[in-house]
Amino acid sequence: MQNLKTKINNLSTRIFKGKSLVLSQNTPYEVIETFDLTQIRYYAPEVRKYKEPLVFVVPLAINMSIYDLYPYRSLVKYFKQQGFAVYVIDWGKLSFRNRHFNFLTFIDHYIPLCIQSILKHSQSDQISLHGWSMAGIFVSLYTALHQPNFVKNLMVLGSPIDSYKSGRNGQFFAYLNRIISKSKTLQQQIYQGKIPKRLLHTPGVLNTIGFKMVDPIGWFQSHKNLLLNLDDNEALYEHATIGSFLNRMIDYPGGINQDMMFNVWLRNPLKTGVITLNKKSIALKNIQCSLLVAAGTTDQLVTTEAAKPLTQLTSSTDVTFTLIPGGHLGLMSSQRSADEFWPKLAQWLSERSTNI
Repeated sequence: MQNLKTKINNLSTRIFKGKSLVLSQNTPYEVIETFDLTQIRYYAPEVRKYKEPLVFVVPLAINMSIYDLYPYRSLVKYFKQQGFAVYVIDWGKLSFRNRHFNFLTFIDHYIPLCIQSILKHSQSDQISLHGWSMAGIFVSLYTALHQPNFVKNLMVLGSPIDSYKSGRNGQFFAYLNRIISKSKTLQQQIYQGKIPKRLLHTPGVLNTIGFKMVDPIGWFQSHKNLLLNLDDNEALYEHATIGSFLNRMIDYPGGINQDMMFNVWLRNPLKTGVITLNKKSIALKNIQCSLLVAAGTTDQLVTTEAAKPLTQLTSSTDVTFTLIPGGHLGLMSSQRSADEFWPKLAQWLSERSTNI
């Protein structure tokens, strides 16, 4: 009877007081610089062991919680405990006013500004740069476009390089591109940026729905697991925390949708190693730093076959490919990723970083 009462109370708390259960973003940080909505967060290590700071570039649409999800399983906390000076580039809460933002807004404007500030603040000549999902595209294109000698190590996780190989999603975009290719009118409208950005802009609520639709089984399973474990306080807190993350997604600017959906996914140019953005040709072969590429073993959004081609397209002589247990979200936040992948990434980084 007591167990049943506990379950009922926990379910009531989850439904009506869910915000009180959220554990994310509790690791202390300092905002060292702002550029418009963009902030640079600094997570200082207790004892700094490495000269080069670790810079996390965040994808759009998500909120910052995924990088500091739980006090006992936090990506930023883990790496600062390993002795890295950790910086996170947070894009802030983009809105309809930012509908014209595109790839170049970030890779040719905000990222360069942020990295210059990080280099100055960290008193280092080089950095290690990390990008997951869309941010993996950002850091790859930034490094290829600017060819900065201060990017010492580049980590790209779960990013579509050969989008057509990304399971059913890739097959759908390949089919759609064949249809569009048969019509000059469609090509002009879709591929030459004729569609108004206000029509392509997607609010956060639609991004939340879309993310859940990508993995409906996982979303259903999470609710099922909660109902089966209502007497488990840790499960209750984790469900509320991940739910808060998924339900607080941010707008995708129309220009970003133009570049990501109509260029990267539909036309699949990165497969060839070259992409053109607003008449700027960016070649992945310009990347020469140490490179780690990773993919989730059960990622349905960006499969292993879609992510791995990056290992063959750069000029780096130090390339590592690895698999991470879990799906697109899980490769960043799951317990298995924390147990199995985070130590491997820390070792990879430490071997390529300068001891202080």
